[in-house]
Amino acid sequence: MEPILLHLHLIPAVLYAGLGLYFWRTQPSSFKASGKPIPGMARVERVLLVFALLAHGFALQAAIFPGGEMRFGFSIALSLAVWLAICFYWTETLTNRLDGLRVIVLSAGVLACALAVFFPANHVLSDDNIASPVFRIHFIIAMLAYSLFMLAALHAMLMAMATKQLHHGRLSRALANLPPLLTMEALLFRLIGVAFVLLTLTLLTGVIFTETLFGTAFRFDHKTVFATISWLLFGTLLIGRHFRGWRGRVALRWTLAGFIALMLAYVGSRFVIEVLLHR
Repeated sequence: MEPILLHLHLIPAVLYAGLGLYFWRTQPSSFKASGKPIPGMARVERVLLVFALLAHGFALQAAIFPGGEMRFGFSIALSLAVWLAICFYWTETLTNRLDGLRVIVLSAGVLACALAVFFPANHVLSDDNIASPVFRIHFIIAMLAYSLFMLAALHAMLMAMATKQLHHGRLSRALANLPPLLTMEALLFRLIGVAFVLLTLTLLTGVIFTETLFGTAFRFDHKTVFATISWLLFGTLLIGRHFRGWRGRVALRWTLAGFIALMLAYVGSRFVIEVLLHR
């Protein structure tokens, strides 16, 4: 393990923490001073976040491809998913007001980078995996699905916080500049819809890859079981939304349940193997 102070993931962790602290300190003061809605992300803030994303991406590249091999593990999987989620968030803020999500997203970035510092990737993928085009496609689609579901889960938690505060008759300054809940709900289901398609493709490419490598289409391990459970949960949510009009707390609970199952599919299982079992 390289010295902590030399770990590349430490740089984006500090940048995310600094940006999060800046957003947290400036938003309430701006609202208090003017009484007007807080402006969206300024150009300089977007540029600073891009620098943090570039530093994070460089750290991921160095961690996943050290030399001529490919390493992966629970912390790097989580870090990569969070990085992609923040990229999607940055893009989404160009057309939607998601100010209340800033601190939550950046906090996730700090946590993911910190885990990568203290739990570096030790699982070396075999050359057969790396050389397989099906595996590469499966890997890319899976990480895109993970990241979109992660952003959807963070979005759902933000909606839950806003709903709870509205039921108590007040909205904190940190959440005062959010779009209407119906707009946020529409965005949530758009994220889930795209992510569900990617998760479906992940399962299909996983079947093809497993059959190519092991000669069988299905391997009933914890990763397959939890991924399938997550697919069923999100599929049920989308069906319930279309035919029964599910929304509000019901939709939020199904979203978080599906995301937890998806995290257990790989990140959770690798955490148990690498950290608890030391294998």
